[in-house]
Amino acid sequence: MRHLVSRWRLARPSSLPQPRFHCAPPPPPPPSNSKLFVGGLSWSVDEMSLKDAFSSFGDVTEVRIMYDKNTGRSRGFGFIHFASDDAAKCAKFAMDGKAFLGRPLRISFAIDKVRGGPVVVPRLPAVGESTN
Repeated sequence: MRHLVSRWRLARPSSLPQPRFHCAPPPPPPPSNSKLFVGGLSWSVDEMSLKDAFSSFGDVTEVRIMYDKNTGRSRGFGFIHFASDDAAKCAKFAMDGKAFLGRPLRISFAIDKVRGGPVVVPRLPAVGESTN
């Protein structure tokens, strides 16, 4: 194998163009942390009871519980949007691990899911291909 590698190096003229990489646009600014993921929810929890439990930490702008398409039953997690990052931080640290309707909550800052973003693949020129 070493012999093949050294032969390849000898056979490859140094005048061949170097590989070019196409760069992706700069990443967007970091998202705000005003959205919380809440896991470990009881099946009996609804949006109103979840909002009531978290509204003491700040202004809750939206509550969404994820439901199963087929059964209509809660999947056991949801998202809470606060008006400010500070209110979300306060709620996370106060409620993470606490029992709510008999089940301990698992709370973390939600990460926005990116779908359909561009995929950047480096393009290497073929041997003998012109770069112009």
